[in-house]
Amino acid sequence: MPEHFRALVVILVLASIVFAFARRPAADLIPLSDFTRRRNLWFGLTLLAFFSHSFWVYAGVTAIILAVTRQRERNPLALFFMLLFLIPPANAQVPGFGLVNYLFDLNHVRLLALCVLLPAFLALRKRPDTLPFGRTLPDKLLLAYLLLTSALFLRQTTPTDTLRQSLYLFVDVFLPYYVASRSMKNVSDFKDALLAFLLAAMLLSLIGLFEYTRRWLLYNGLTYAMGVQWEIATYLSRGGSLRASVTTGQAIALGYVIAVAIGFYLFLQEGVRSKLQRRLGALLLAGGLFAPLSRGPWIGAAVMIVMFIGTGRYAVRRLVLLGGAALLALPLLAILPGGQKILDLLPFIGSVEVENITYRQRLIDNSLIVIQRNPWLGSFDYRSTPEMQSMIQGQGIIDIVNTYIGIALQMGFIGLTLFVAFFATIALGIRKAMRSFPKQEDESRRLGRALLATLAGILVTIITVSSITVIPVVYWSVAGLGVSYAQMARRLKRAETASSKSTLLQTW
Repeated sequence: MPEHFRALVVILVLASIVFAFARRPAADLIPLSDFTRRRNLWFGLTLLAFFSHSFWVYAGVTAIILAVTRQRERNPLALFFMLLFLIPPANAQVPGFGLVNYLFDLNHVRLLALCVLLPAFLALRKRPDTLPFGRTLPDKLLLAYLLLTSALFLRQTTPTDTLRQSLYLFVDVFLPYYVASRSMKNVSDFKDALLAFLLAAMLLSLIGLFEYTRRWLLYNGLTYAMGVQWEIATYLSRGGSLRASVTTGQAIALGYVIAVAIGFYLFLQEGVRSKLQRRLGALLLAGGLFAPLSRGPWIGAAVMIVMFIGTGRYAVRRLVLLGGAALLALPLLAILPGGQKILDLLPFIGSVEVENITYRQRLIDNSLIVIQRNPWLGSFDYRSTPEMQSMIQGQGIIDIVNTYIGIALQMGFIGLTLFVAFFATIALGIRKAMRSFPKQEDESRRLGRALLATLAGILVTIITVSSITVIPVVYWSVAGLGVSYAQMARRLKRAETASSKSTLLQTW
């Protein structure tokens, strides 16, 4: 039996376990019919991918299925999240039919964006209750960032390729942000979308644990069977153990996705009635976070938990208890079987692959020298500089394992300022919106805490990784959710003000 069919059997068994476990908690949060329909679609498209033996067959049939499915889907972002990590996003070139070499690169994520998010964008912009793009400060900062990025492409490539890269910006950046920032109207919509992402991450968690324990990357055979090559997905180890990657292609990308899901889980868990299922869900996510053996996402997840607790009731007391528990856990790990291995993997105190931390420090030092030569708009040939050439690793690549450094090298301080200001204004907007819900136990306030914590964790995590594979589409989507939350709070405040005025007039 071919490897990808053997992997399919394992994936279907593991997915069945996750969906069976999640059915009851999901029913506490969303209509069971929505859960059932998306679950069946996940299974159907997974079978299609493994049996198609061609990316183009998969893409064509999937486009038809999604065209039919989205007619019954009330929350397109939830559908997008549920299917986002279905298969690896390996690229295939759409042929140019003799006009150009090729039209553009298509992958699974872009296919979803075109089939799910693009129709949602076209429908949302016609609705009278949709805020026009450009009305908010994050909108303006994002537009400036995208225009600057497109303009800078002209200095390094042809006009045709610049148009192609601009299309990628529209599909990969604008569509996820726009739909996430405009389609969430109430807390129920947020629950639906966040649960879909959480379910997808739980699937990744269990499959990742299998990859870690069995030393087998289950989706590698699929890309070859579909006729696409994805060199980024390779067998990597740390401390003698395989680093799981599932469909994300890189271990750190998998850890990043699970960390984001943990941020969402902090909000969703309160809606699940069964304490046992809450704990099992947390345990599964913790295992999924461990399986990639990536330390950056561990730090990001810790930031999310601390931020979430710090913005809630009895923050100081709970943070002290959390810190005390962490300090007590360290000596306990040293005496438990296998505990020393975990300690060796921990950032800053572990002894495994400490050269990676040294590499990141050197990258910052050398990059600052390069950036100073072109501080405002960066340069397109920064990799050819002596400082960057000295960073070539054993694989013959220069790994820019820092999203902020990568932006500064390519787009200078102007591009970096736009990028940072975009996320900073969203974080401030979430924080301001939380004040609209003064009661700490309010569900809407807890949602704001989770979104703020998740955004903070993302901004910390991307210090340790470049924006590869699914990483950027996730942070643009979460940014959009933050804008939606701020807009929801404004609508509620206006409604309360109008209600108060109406009551006052009736009293008079």
